[in-house]
Amino acid sequence: MSAASADKIPTGINGLDEVTGGGLPKGGLIIIAGNPGTGKTLLSAGFLYHGAVNYGEKGIYVSFAESKEAFFRNMRSLGLNFEEIEREGKFRFVDMLTVRGEAVSAVLEMILREVGEFGAKRLVIDSFSAMAQAFREPHEARVILHTILSRVTRLLGCTTLLIVEVPYGENKIGLGIEEFVADGIIHLRRNELEGGRIIRDLEILKMRGAPIYEARNIFTLKGGFKALPPFEARFTEKPSRFNPIPDKGDYFSTGSPNLDEMLGGGYPKGSSVLIEIADPYVSTLQYHLVIYPTIWNFLAQGRGAIIFPSAGIDYSLILRRVKGAGLGDEEINDLLRICVKEYAGLKEAPYIVRCRGVTFSEDYAKCVEVERDIREKTHQPLLHFVGADMLIDTYGQMEALSAIRNHAARVREKGDLYMILVKPGYENISQTLGAFSEVYLKVTRRYGSVLVYGVKPRTPLYALEMDVSRGYFMPKLTQII
Repeated sequence: MSAASADKIPTGINGLDEVTGGGLPKGGLIIIAGNPGTGKTLLSAGFLYHGAVNYGEKGIYVSFAESKEAFFRNMRSLGLNFEEIEREGKFRFVDMLTVRGEAVSAVLEMILREVGEFGAKRLVIDSFSAMAQAFREPHEARVILHTILSRVTRLLGCTTLLIVEVPYGENKIGLGIEEFVADGIIHLRRNELEGGRIIRDLEILKMRGAPIYEARNIFTLKGGFKALPPFEARFTEKPSRFNPIPDKGDYFSTGSPNLDEMLGGGYPKGSSVLIEIADPYVSTLQYHLVIYPTIWNFLAQGRGAIIFPSAGIDYSLILRRVKGAGLGDEEINDLLRICVKEYAGLKEAPYIVRCRGVTFSEDYAKCVEVERDIREKTHQPLLHFVGADMLIDTYGQMEALSAIRNHAARVREKGDLYMILVKPGYENISQTLGAFSEVYLKVTRRYGSVLVYGVKPRTPLYALEMDVSRGYFMPKLTQII
């Protein structure tokens, strides 16, 4: 064990050790602050539960706020079986609901005795705010705070989480002194994104012995407390061929089980899908996670795909993405068509459709001919993809919007799928395109995390991560609740 890791205690909570620089200061006092309902109890309970289950460390939960029965019941509903680790002798619940009016010394003695006799290495006090109200004088709460710091954490080596309630509308944490004596402070917040969707973030205000590169991170309470580190690009060690997902009734699969679930089955057949990139710092790779599984799913099932790329996307990148899913040259030559505005040196290839970019009617007639050829060859529905920015830059906004609307009607008639990408700088056309699109997705960023949500159909907020376990990249979606 390295010297650095010896000074840390892992929480065992999904993602939290990563964003805190390896865990919490061993034998330290950590404040978990936030408004009611922000997830403080779930984080703290997870710290004790995973400490017992994963690291064999005994833990004590001192509650000034709820009974043992209520705590066990609430945690059981979230998949944390505290009854079991209590039977195994790894956990104790100390009910302090009846201490109001008791002397500070009696409360301190009880906490210290429990920690010392039980041999606890992890302690949670829920909450400092309730504890302070239990005493006659405010200074008594300060006494207990300093005693916990000096005797429980320093002398007994018991890492302690102190829950602090932050009233709505206030920024001050507790009595205003906890910040100075604590080894770490994590502030949890619950806010709203567009349309009232829940978004949660944690801010690391202080963490002794750890360089914090991202002070704020997104988290969720879905399936327990999970912190979401900034988006990380991953690379496939053993590439393999994309495994297609068949249609489900009246829906085309998106090619991603996560996206299918988010949308209630996939994309309706004959529909237009608007994908808006709502933040200029969303990278090409990040939004490709949402788009390319659908392209692969069509090609891998012997269906055609006609792509009019967005600005800045060269046809060679499209080829790399397609080949990265294990699709071969024969499939690409037969089924993929990339519409490219002519330029000097443009290569000749079966998958390239040369467009002059002078008049839309001329280039569109050529694309319709290509569409007809692929349809006659495959007798299957087609995927049509267009980057709205390139269409606007090439033919002008009025003609581009008219073309997209008219093509959407053609797609609906043929039972195909039409994907329309809108990038930052063209937000003013999203409302127009969204009005006739059956599906409208937005991709944005907060604190390094990439977020996806549906405007049509309306969905909650999801964090987007990159999964390469199948041998090709796929979107991994985690709902924010």
